[in-house]
Amino acid sequence: MATEIFDGADVSAVKIIDSIIEEAHKLRASDIHIDPQNENIRVRYRVDGYLEDYYFLPRQKQEEIISRVKILAGLRTDEHQIPQDGRFRILAKDCPVDVRVSVAPTYHGENAVLRLLSDNAEGFNLETIGFSKENNAKIQSAAKKSHGMILATGPTGSGKTTTLYALLKQLNTKEVSVVTIEDPVEYSISGIRQIQTNSRGGLTFASGLRGILRQDPNIIMVGEIRDSETAGIAVNAALTGHLLLSTLHTNDAATALPRLLDMKAESYLIASTVNIIIAQRLVRKICPRCKTEKIISRAEADNLNLLFPKKIFAGQKFFYGRGCSQCNESGYSGRTGIHEVLILDSEIREAILRRESSAVLKRIAVAHGMMPMIEDGFIKVQSGITTIEEILRIK
Repeated sequence: MATEIFDGADVSAVKIIDSIIEEAHKLRASDIHIDPQNENIRVRYRVDGYLEDYYFLPRQKQEEIISRVKILAGLRTDEHQIPQDGRFRILAKDCPVDVRVSVAPTYHGENAVLRLLSDNAEGFNLETIGFSKENNAKIQSAAKKSHGMILATGPTGSGKTTTLYALLKQLNTKEVSVVTIEDPVEYSISGIRQIQTNSRGGLTFASGLRGILRQDPNIIMVGEIRDSETAGIAVNAALTGHLLLSTLHTNDAATALPRLLDMKAESYLIASTVNIIIAQRLVRKICPRCKTEKIISRAEADNLNLLFPKKIFAGQKFFYGRGCSQCNESGYSGRTGIHEVLILDSEIREAILRRESSAVLKRIAVAHGMMPMIEDGFIKVQSGITTIEEILRIK
């Protein structure tokens, strides 16, 4: 429930921003939206993927608050007509938090969106972010190769970059040189050279990747393959003795292959270089404090039989969160990934050369042992990790 805070005119913008960030960190929010409206300023937090109103601030504090954000992020305080991006670091309860800032002009004045990037990359590994033992083993096998491509796919906010960071942390040993080109650098990992793109200065993914190839790398991460130029350089880098990790915006693993073809990459090069494709989504986890058993009814089972590939029997036990103070009455706390992992075997490589559709490629992959994402999600439902509603939301 949103509330009015800092109602006094004497409360400084410094205190307001510090308090907003500290509270967001406490709630494990990933983003803070500070939006000026006609009569007030609305502050929203994105927690576990969902935006919710938390505070309303006095409208007269808008200019002062945005100026404070700009000063922290090193932005121009005298520029109000164009978007600006920056970042800063702040301590929240003695924990360092990197904050990525985007300021843009709106009808009611400038707004600000702050993304909180807690300095916790060291805690990532493939199992803790939701990969099953089977999918983890497939990725480990692909990561042992000295060349080729490992692709993570999914929509914005599906955890692709976190997956690649977890993999990079594992691959980062003293025997290899690891270099990344990112937009932006989200987490700092010791021992890895991380480069941030700068479009104004001419440093794009494509130009940065060209430069990286002259830096004697063994392993390269490209934040995203967005265009034909980057795709071409990435494929050739993977072909010439580099292990290359990157992301693509596609809905499932199989669609990544036709997407590369759309970017003018040659089919024989794709077939030769791509080792594995990871597709994923994020779903909310049931709050452990208020986790409760639920017996599914016959009617619910009949409906779900039409949606899920595995048969569900009436009377089967599932779980949900009742809602408590720990999870802010949502019934959920934290998120985990659901995945499908496509290994490029000889039959799939031949299908790529024939330029088969993603539907055909997916059929082959499932026949050869790929577990579809929806099934991976269903296993997590049966294990009491998440709910049927969460899986249906991303189906």
